[in-house]
Amino acid sequence: MDAMMLNRRDFVRELLVDRGDLLVVPGLGSATYDVAAAGDHPLNFYLWGAMGGTAMIGLGLALAQPNRRVAVITGDGDMLMGLGSLATIGVKQPNNLAIVVLDNARYGETGMQPSHTDRGIDLVAVALACRFNHGHVVSSSDDAAHVRALLHRGEGPLLINARIKPEDTPRVLPLRDGHAIKQRFIEALNSV
Repeated sequence: MDAMMLNRRDFVRELLVDRGDLLVVPGLGSATYDVAAAGDHPLNFYLWGAMGGTAMIGLGLALAQPNRRVAVITGDGDMLMGLGSLATIGVKQPNNLAIVVLDNARYGETGMQPSHTDRGIDLVAVALACRFNHGHVVSSSDDAAHVRALLHRGEGPLLINARIKPEDTPRVLPLRDGHAIKQRFIEALNSV
């Protein structure tokens, strides 16, 4: 990992400033806490399970809502567990899908053990090999505005690997009722 790394909460907050009608699927655990800390929104589809499935849920949403922008914000552990989803996304080529991996090179939910990205596994290289249109590594807060622009206008599929500090941040718990999350999300989709 580079010496320069992002503060996860500040970075996610910057990504979601003036989000408009961006559909956001945060991954299990810390990514959900980060998105909730940036401000709860009815177009956040929080996941409380399905480790490794976040990118596929984002793909399904992107295919079902081709005129809407979809941002998956997840961690390296979730992305590593769902690595095969990158190949499926590459085949389907959703131009409205962006994946942001908050990569602290740790499995944060199980005790901060090193993940495979700590050992050099390159998620951007994997995404590009799976025919993603764009893949970038970012590690400076100066990159946040560019990444935000990609979420709203970048030609997907695209993957941003955000190198973040390996720190355990306080949990900010959003709504935890799966049915209520789904209903709120559907109502918000239909009202925009």
